[in-house]
Amino acid sequence: MIIVTPAPRGSQTGNRKTALRWSALLRQLGARVRVLQHYNGEECDLLLAVHAVKSAKSVLDCAKDHPDTRIAILCAGTDLYPVFRPGPTALAALERADALVTLQPRAIDALPPAMRAKARTIVQSATAAAGVERAEVFTACVLAHLRAVKDPLLPFEAMSHVDPGTKIELIAAGRALTPQLADAARAAGERDPRCQWIGEVRRPSARQLLARSHVCIVASTSEGGANVVSEAIAATTPVLATAIPGNLGLLGDDWPGLFETGNSRQLGQLLNRAANDSTYYDRLTARTRALQDLVVPARERAALHQLLADVGLG
Repeated sequence: MIIVTPAPRGSQTGNRKTALRWSALLRQLGARVRVLQHYNGEECDLLLAVHAVKSAKSVLDCAKDHPDTRIAILCAGTDLYPVFRPGPTALAALERADALVTLQPRAIDALPPAMRAKARTIVQSATAAAGVERAEVFTACVLAHLRAVKDPLLPFEAMSHVDPGTKIELIAAGRALTPQLADAARAAGERDPRCQWIGEVRRPSARQLLARSHVCIVASTSEGGANVVSEAIAATTPVLATAIPGNLGLLGDDWPGLFETGNSRQLGQLLNRAANDSTYYDRLTARTRALQDLVVPARERAALHQLLADVGLG
C-alpha cells in the first residue's frame, strides 16, 4: 500500500500529518504502508493519494502502470474550495478513483453529484498532550502557517478590539510563507505586547501550546477540515472559528464560537467574552468535550478499515 502526499519528509503541513497518521493507523490494521511524495512506478494493491490536484499525476501514472490497483483520493480544502473547479488532469484522477475521502461531511456537498456516491468522510483523529496545565493568563493560540488562506494577521487585528483591561495573550505558531507576512507578524507583536509570533515549532511543542491555551483561533477563509480543530477538541481547548463549511462540518452550525471570515471585530468580541465571561467559556468547553468521541483514533482507524473493505481489500 502506498500513500502519496505532496508534502515532503519533515514538513509540518496538514497533508503530511494526515499521511503519517493514516500510515500508522493502517499498520495497526496489518497493512504494509509506504509514504512517498510521488508515485514512481511501484506496484501496490492500494494507492491513497492526499490532495487531488497535487497528487493527480501520481494517480494517473499508477492507474496506467497497474490498472488493477485500487485508488482512493483524499480531497483537500484547496481541491474543493472556494469552488470545485479541477483542471483536466485532476478531474481525470478523481474520475478514475475507486473512492474519494473528505475530512468533514459538508465537503461531499462540494463534489459534483456524480462523484458523491463514491465519497465518504473520515474525520481526523487526535490525542492531547498529557500533563499540561492551562496557562495562568488567558491564552489564545493560533497554530497555522502564515499564508493567505489562513488569514494569519486577523487574530493580531482582533486583539485591538479586546478590552485593554482584559488579561490575555495571543501566541501564534507557524512558518511564514513570505517575508512580508513574517515582517507583518513581527510588527504586530511590537505594536501590542500581548501578542507574539513564535515561528514554526515541532509537533510536541505545538501540542503543548494547544493544551495550555484557553482557546484556539482558526481564522481560515477556506478549509477542507483542519487537523488543528481535531487536535483542539482532543485537548478540550475550545475553538473560535470562521463560519465556513470546513469548520461548520466539524463543529456544527450552532457552534457558540463562530465569526465571519475577515471580521476582526467579531473575533475580538469573542476573545473578550471568552476571557471575561465564565458562563460563556464553560459552555464552549462543554460543547468541545461533547465532540471528543468524534476524534478518537479508534474511530478513524475503523473508518479506514471500512474504506479498505469498500474498495475490495478488507
